Amino acid sequence: MVIEKLRAMVAALGTLAAVLPAVAHADEAAVKKAVEAFVGSPSAVESVAKVPYGGLYEVLMKSGELVYTDDKVTFLLDGRVIDTKTRRDVTAARMAQLSTIDFGTLPLDQAIKQVRGNGSRVLVTFEDPNCTYCKRLAKELTQVKNVTLYTFLYPILTPDSTEKSRTIWCSKDRAKAWNDWILEAKAPPSGPKCDSEVVDRNVELGRKLRINGTPTLFLADGRRIGGYVAAAQLEEALAGVTK
Repeated sequence: MVIEKLRAMVAALGTLAAVLPAVAHADEAAVKKAVEAFVGSPSAVESVAKVPYGGLYEVLMKSGELVYTDDKVTFLLDGRVIDTKTRRDVTAARMAQLSTIDFGTLPLDQAIKQVRGNGSRVLVTFEDPNCTYCKRLAKELTQVKNVTLYTFLYPILTPDSTEKSRTIWCSKDRAKAWNDWILEAKAPPSGPKCDSEVVDRNVELGRKLRINGTPTLFLADGRRIGGYVAAAQLEEALAGVTK
């Protein structure tokens, strides 16, 4: 009798294995629907994926946030998952993967270009002219050699940020106007108006890339660095770029 029961269980498990992919897909759809119902928005979730630990589901919000839940959405876990065997921050690694972009799609003609030294390395930044940490970053960037910098004016802090960005973009020498302001607080002189819609396009681009703060940096391999970074850390990051 016991053997027959075991055989029946094995057969049942075989049948279950055959339908697991479909069930998992259905569960992910159900989790997505339940989370959106909880937050009160029918389009708040970007994706849901079952993860191989803790019976959890990874929920990526369209805001860029990453949370976890179970198959019944009985809780939402907003925090970091640490692998206790390897001491690896699973959440941080996943966020780094999710925040990587296709660098080749960036419209670099919408950025202020500066070539320092031989310009062999490439770094993109999204910056608000009134951002305190952008001003600190600018001082660090003066120490980074042999780099081509692309600065996207990304005014998201105040209306004045937008006005300053437009004035800098319309300056005869955009790089000088930017450096005078961000490094030495010399306001860009008001000159003739120009087509500064590029500033609006930068804001739209930044939102698509889920850039919620400045400065935000991108390396040539698409990796994202959020916030102020010291020159030594930038050098290390640039040295690790693989294309």
